[in-house]
Amino acid sequence: MIRGHKVVTAVEMQRIEKLAEGAGFDMAVCMDRAGEGVAKVVEEFVYEQNLSKQVLLLLGKGNKAGDAYTAGAVLLERGFFVKAMQAFPIEECSPLCQDRYQKFLQLGGVVGASVEECSVIIDGLLGTGFHGKADGKMGAMIEGANNSGLPIFSIDIPSGVNGSTGEVASVAISAAKTIYLGLPKLGFFIGKGWDYVGELVHVDIELPSDHAHPDALLLDPKTLKFPHGRRSQHKYERGYVLGIGGSLPMPGAAALSCAGVLRSGAGIVRLFSMKEMPTHHLLAEVIHEEIDLKRILEESKRAAAFFVGPGLGRTKEAEKLFSELLPLIQKPSVLDADALFFLAKNPSWKIPAHAILTPHHGEMKALLQKEVTWKECQAYVEHHVVTLVLKGAPTVIFTPGKKPLIIAEGDPAMATAGSGDVLTGIIAGLLAQKLTPEEAAALGVHLHAKAGELAASTLGTSMIASDILSFLPDVFHS
Repeated sequence: MIRGHKVVTAVEMQRIEKLAEGAGFDMAVCMDRAGEGVAKVVEEFVYEQNLSKQVLLLLGKGNKAGDAYTAGAVLLERGFFVKAMQAFPIEECSPLCQDRYQKFLQLGGVVGASVEECSVIIDGLLGTGFHGKADGKMGAMIEGANNSGLPIFSIDIPSGVNGSTGEVASVAISAAKTIYLGLPKLGFFIGKGWDYVGELVHVDIELPSDHAHPDALLLDPKTLKFPHGRRSQHKYERGYVLGIGGSLPMPGAAALSCAGVLRSGAGIVRLFSMKEMPTHHLLAEVIHEEIDLKRILEESKRAAAFFVGPGLGRTKEAEKLFSELLPLIQKPSVLDADALFFLAKNPSWKIPAHAILTPHHGEMKALLQKEVTWKECQAYVEHHVVTLVLKGAPTVIFTPGKKPLIIAEGDPAMATAGSGDVLTGIIAGLLAQKLTPEEAAALGVHLHAKAGELAASTLGTSMIASDILSFLPDVFHS
């Protein structure tokens, strides 16, 4: 069963903290755990990057500042030189923050410093409950930190980001890493939040959260299910996929999807394309035929899954073909690209049961015929009984009767033509290997993202979609 970490709003997080305090949970102990965890992440980064052991704390007046002072004290005890910039008089700070400030001073911490000669910044300015604009001295400190070029480690959330909506009303810390405490916050993943959080790192502060009411789940990759075959299986048993796509203007899209099918571990893929499509883009292992509904129906009897749409084209001929094909799809399927275009154009057409749709935000807006929100996406899957992979950064999977599943992986360099076609093939191949739609969607997005990360780490922004395919074997091996 796929599991994930509960993702909550700032309001829900405050409710959980109050419940814990009411039940006798010691918030000072919670702060100790937070500070220790933050210090460990920073220390490991400094050693890995061979940086000087000089750290700057940026501090507000709440308990987030207390967490930062606690982390600073731990680093002082480990031989670091730690300076602090306090945005408010210490008398205005929370009692816990004042207590940790005193310990920080006793251990030799310096208050009233600047960014010079530091190698790392710890952001302890504004917490998850912040809303509105970060202006005045606070805004100036945020801009100064961002302009320093130094890696910034935000505690719980980048200062200036709304923990519930992801809104940034003025300025916000652009974090290299966000070290979130307890549960991830919804604002990381919506609005502008994802542009500011950097790499997410979890620190367990052992805050009771059994009664938390999440808005979504953040995928735990350890719970993903991988296909398992028999030693004696043949290629059709390993997974047979029928692809419908490809035309003269866009032969590469279908070719990338077919390659994704094969690299996902499926045994065989047969592509039915428009008659004018050139075939030199296809791998030698791909079986190719011109589109013929009778032949598609014959092959569907032994196929395990479909993908439909990549490169199909948006001609009247393609639209007529798709309308005739839809009722014939009785196997698990992935609908993408031009298939989504025709579904948006013809909302009365019935989508095959338990299909997986893989739209990006523009395609989803066309399907909904309104602005894209998670609430509207969930309503869509409940109505049509489908699984929805809302592609983007991050990608979110919607399944009937379940909370949205966030997959916060991948690299910005993956925003390149054909990347989505590769994903379509991977998911179709996993469907053919007998995973459920939810399992195939989650594992497919995860594999695709990790391969993209590997490609980007080697090739940077010069990577192209076929590079994702090249790195898939390494991801499977790992």
